Amino acid sequence: MKKLICFALASAGALLVLAAQDARIVVDRTQGAIPVIAIPDLRGSGDAQKFMGAFNETLYNDVNSSGLLKIVPKTSLPLFVPQQPSDFQQPAPPPAPTRGRTPQMTQAASGGGRWMQDWSSPPPQANYLAFGYTAVQNGVFVLQGWLYDLSKGNPAAAQVIGNRYLGSVDEAGARKVAHEFAAEIVGLFGGKSLFGTHIYFSSNRSGHKEIWAMDPDGKNQRQITRFNSISTYPNVSPDGTKIAFTSWVKGQPAIFIFSVDPVRDLRFYNQTASVNQAGSFTPDGKQIVYASSAGNGICCRIFIANLDGTGFRPISSPSAIEVEPKVNPKTGADIVFSSGRSGPQQIYRMNMDGADVERLTPGVGEASNPSWHPDGQHIAFAWTQGYATGAFNIFTMNVATREYVQLTHGDGKNENPNWAPDGVHIVFAKTRGNSSQIYTMLANGTQIQQLTTAGQNERPVWGR
Repeated sequence: MKKLICFALASAGALLVLAAQDARIVVDRTQGAIPVIAIPDLRGSGDAQKFMGAFNETLYNDVNSSGLLKIVPKTSLPLFVPQQPSDFQQPAPPPAPTRGRTPQMTQAASGGGRWMQDWSSPPPQANYLAFGYTAVQNGVFVLQGWLYDLSKGNPAAAQVIGNRYLGSVDEAGARKVAHEFAAEIVGLFGGKSLFGTHIYFSSNRSGHKEIWAMDPDGKNQRQITRFNSISTYPNVSPDGTKIAFTSWVKGQPAIFIFSVDPVRDLRFYNQTASVNQAGSFTPDGKQIVYASSAGNGICCRIFIANLDGTGFRPISSPSAIEVEPKVNPKTGADIVFSSGRSGPQQIYRMNMDGADVERLTPGVGEASNPSWHPDGQHIAFAWTQGYATGAFNIFTMNVATREYVQLTHGDGKNENPNWAPDGVHIVFAKTRGNSSQIYTMLANGTQIQQLTTAGQNERPVWGR
């Protein structure tokens, strides 16, 4: 057991850096420790000022949620915040020593934020400083942003980033440039920005269960379908241009495929069945795997079909219900799915032709909602192992070794995990009492953030 726990902890940490392994790390970490960054609130001039609340919140949250940097509490920051490099001053030389006494730097003698040392010394004790200013110029929201490496000692050598970012003169434009500045900062440490990706989910906040979308930080929540019916099980194509989902708008469950921009029904031929559950796209985006009871009574089989529903054929032929098929996004060679063929629902893997079926979970409790990591070697899933029936928690597993790591621990029902494109974040649904909401977290179970509050929200998926 001790060996398993040690392996699990190592695996959880490894998942956080999988996405960064191929990245060129421009900034060195401080002796292996998590770098510390100071991000004081930036100020805006003129019309830009009214959007600075949204800007500063977005910048802080993007950097913080990366898990790559530790942010200095704002209560520990100096009073003076530089807006541009020329605001920094060189420290005055210390007073000459007198016989028998060593001169001491006092609080009053510090630069109060005007010296780089004010940011690298206690209490902030930061390794890096992000600063800048915003303004509206010629009808454009402009951010001039800098990142300084405080170990360099003087402003002339400290600049790591010094760029100009442009957006529209509104809250969306302010958030856009904040996302871009944060993306450049995080990218220097091997992180991949989630700016421009979208989370799709099912919500009943309009009075009917419809498909909705939002940004990774929970902003810009918007309704996609308007069927006034039940629409759920969303899935996103690899390129992010299409979503597949199941809707009861025609009375029976049917799979729909929509283009995202513009939102348009692309038509999908459905077999007549009591169950037609959208699954996932193949890596080339040309086919879809799904679960259907067509031709098999009450038992669901896994099917594969073209994007218009033609050329469909069953992959599995079970005597039990098999649902939630997900194609390996890296290889396209195998599928994970949930099945009750051995009793309680468990996670299985099989080849694309249905051969070499193997159970991944050990048969204890119920396991469902499998989701592939972008590397095609790990999955996230929901499992009741160690808890009461129906009390799901989120786990990750190395498919080759079967070693697993538990990420959530009670505090409601946690299910429907889905990986972000960066392979570092996971979105999932948590039910507490009668409320089901969407959350994100890092792949080690930390940095849990709630994204939704209105209505009942479930089955999130993360797309490009």
